[in-house]
Amino acid sequence: MNKWFFTLLIALGVMLASFRLAIDTNPLILELPDKWPTPVYTFATNPLTEEGFQLGRKLFYDPNLSRDQTISCASCHLQYTGFTHVDHNVSHGIEGRKGTRNAPALINLIWNSSFHWDGGVNNLEVQPINPIQHPAEMDNTLAAVLEYLNESKEYKALFYAAFGDSTASSKQLLKSIAQFTSSLISSNSKYDQYIRKEVDFTKQEKNGLKLFRKNCAACHKEPLFNMNDFASNGLTMDTAYNDVGRYAISQIGTDSLQFRVPTLRNIEYTFPYMHDGRFRKLKEVLNHYTDGIETDNPYLSKKLRNKIVLSPEEKKDLIAFLHTLTDREFLYNRRFSFPR
Repeated sequence: MNKWFFTLLIALGVMLASFRLAIDTNPLILELPDKWPTPVYTFATNPLTEEGFQLGRKLFYDPNLSRDQTISCASCHLQYTGFTHVDHNVSHGIEGRKGTRNAPALINLIWNSSFHWDGGVNNLEVQPINPIQHPAEMDNTLAAVLEYLNESKEYKALFYAAFGDSTASSKQLLKSIAQFTSSLISSNSKYDQYIRKEVDFTKQEKNGLKLFRKNCAACHKEPLFNMNDFASNGLTMDTAYNDVGRYAISQIGTDSLQFRVPTLRNIEYTFPYMHDGRFRKLKEVLNHYTDGIETDNPYLSKKLRNKIVLSPEEKKDLIAFLHTLTDREFLYNRRFSFPR
């Protein structure tokens, strides 16, 4: 081999190595709360980096991912309401199209084993496919989204910074969004500070916690205040939607009218409540559980077959406790807000 040519190859190799070092990503490590369960999502195939997080954040807030460039992920998942919406009972997509369900809150998702009210998705990385393609949400195709991203100089640079490849692929698109949504951890409410013995509860809040553990914790387990399971809580079917819940996915009769048990974290701000957003106040929710359940409902969760009895004062105490699950640090964290 020509000595000059060999020297040139070495020089090119050094240049390429130096260039690759210049785009090395900055790894991120999530600080997981002490004594919480082991997360379901492990990042094994999607290492968390600052560049990946920031790309996912930009994609989350970008309305150009929808067919008519009007609806972003954040349109139905607003940060200050716990990454859900408050202006409609059910989600609204492009052209004002109405869905059939209330947008679920995006909180502590790495502990979830399934997603959506019916558990139709079981991996955080593929969850965004549903809203992007659903005709009542973004009504777009992955092919059209990728075309948009690969025509954008800004996105080409961001994908290169995150993945070392300026060409956006569906795999990289979904992984980057997952890097953002996986980081939405809420763990610093007054309740958390009380558990850590940093603050004390009022007498009313302490009684509310006692009532919660007696009447609610079987389904809404601490510290996540949810359960990776589905249940029928005795709601009558809304005939405007005829939503059969989990049954639509499993086709198992006993799954009829079962919906995912949601987290209660930040519940003060995540109204309206239930899968169809039928209740706007926590008082209405409690009234349902004390007076609205038909115990002869064949699909009703066994945990709700014994009547819950709460006095008006006890309901106030329970709501006072639920308000301690509000994490304002999370709701107003600029790192999760619209990228500027």
